[in-house]
Amino acid sequence: MQCTRKIDDDLYWIGSEERKYSLFENIIPINGISYNSYLLLDEKTVLLDTVDYSVSRQFLENLKYRLNGRKLDYLIVNHMEPDHSSAIEEVILRYPDVKIIGNIQTSKMLKQFFNFDVDSSMQIVKDDETISTGKHNLKFIFAPMVHWPEVMFTYDETSKILFSADAFGTFGALNGNLFNDDSDFEKCYLNNARRYYCNIVGKYGMQVQSALKKLNGTEVKKICPLHGPIWRDNISYIIEKYNKWSKYEPEDKSIIIIYSSVYGDTENVANILANKLSEKGIKNIKVFDSSNTDFSILVSESFRCSNIAILSTTYNLEVFPKIAEYIDHIRRMNLQNRTISIIENATWAPGVSKSIKEQLSKMKNMNVLEKNLSIKSSIKDEQENDLNNIVDEIVSTLK
Repeated sequence: MQCTRKIDDDLYWIGSEERKYSLFENIIPINGISYNSYLLLDEKTVLLDTVDYSVSRQFLENLKYRLNGRKLDYLIVNHMEPDHSSAIEEVILRYPDVKIIGNIQTSKMLKQFFNFDVDSSMQIVKDDETISTGKHNLKFIFAPMVHWPEVMFTYDETSKILFSADAFGTFGALNGNLFNDDSDFEKCYLNNARRYYCNIVGKYGMQVQSALKKLNGTEVKKICPLHGPIWRDNISYIIEKYNKWSKYEPEDKSIIIIYSSVYGDTENVANILANKLSEKGIKNIKVFDSSNTDFSILVSESFRCSNIAILSTTYNLEVFPKIAEYIDHIRRMNLQNRTISIIENATWAPGVSKSIKEQLSKMKNMNVLEKNLSIKSSIKDEQENDLNNIVDEIVSTLK
């Protein structure tokens, strides 16, 4: 008996889930992930993407089970990243007559990853081109750099289903809840969906905006991403999230406080700052130790909040390495339109604030507030007024 699910009249999920996999792309910590693959059983049979090689055995069994003796006519490759394409050669070996559908960039990458005769198996399609599989008309919508150059969406004009490649996906295993309305999405998946977007696609906001504009006015009844739950309800919710994230607009008028602390004195200032802000009515504050928090969470929370407070101790006369790493990550992910407060701890050599400002100046629309505080080893009672001024300035931007 195979683990497959019916999605629509003649469409099936034949993917698999992975819970042993602890690092996505060998860098981002996750607690499980789904690899979604879809099979359309029309007059022509159509496989939409494959899976990571680690789960290919289950996937190939699912494919064979659902084909039930039929041949495989088409394999549509929406995305060539190996977590969705590494089983392609296994499919070719079992179904040698299958026609691979993709674009020019897809063809180039197939030749980079594999050794089979790509040209004889390939059908190149153009942007907005359609093919008929019988009852269904499939339209190909190019979405380059969301988040690889070959990415395209496949839109079923008959059933109004969008196969969205890596867009609208999320980290996390599905645990049998295949659809978004099978669980409380905000509680179970939103943080992982944001963390997925910000750390995988976040750099390419302009390209995401272009893809969303292409979809504008298109009736979408379901979204079938390559990771995470299938959207069949409240689709405007996830599209609006992508619209906001790709415009680098914060979700919450709130603040995250990110600190480095060697012996606890800077951590103390972070906690005092958080409490003072809470007393002023600021909600949903998050405080993170940069040394004990993965960068993917810091990036995701920076996308969520309108304000960021950076508290860095001086380390070898420079910005603390984990704070420097954090700033580099948000720069790489193209974060912009945020309000920043800076507090430095400089026992004998101030200058960290200046260095942080220089790094932030390389980013777009980062509003660094004027009020600042330089601590020497530990905060003193006579500095409370300076800290209160920082609090008041932050609150003024949040209200």
